[in-house]
Amino acid sequence: MNSKPVTLGESNFEQTLQETEQPVLVDFWAPWCGPCHMVGPVVESLAAEYAGRAVVGKVNVDEAPSIAARYQIMSIPSLLVFKGGELVDRVVGAVPKEHLAEMLDRHVG
Repeated sequence: MNSKPVTLGESNFEQTLQETEQPVLVDFWAPWCGPCHMVGPVVESLAAEYAGRAVVGKVNVDEAPSIAARYQIMSIPSLLVFKGGELVDRVVGAVPKEHLAEMLDRHVG
């Protein structure tokens, strides 16, 4: 049970999506992105609140450009929800925590 976001990259992204029965919220971000820093604490708190019900991860687009390209990440922050390895939801931009919680709630069993 992870109460902090998991760092995802080339080595563990697919495996995490495939092996996790719970929904996976992935925050695509970069250190130089101002709005990403606004979303960061929200993503941290969601990881704690949804521990045991969902997995929350972060992908640094500078370190994993092929993952960002695969999901057509054109602007960051982009937050994607996967279930059973499939993309089921996405939102782009710094959105309120309530919006992200509602998005996760749609997919949490």
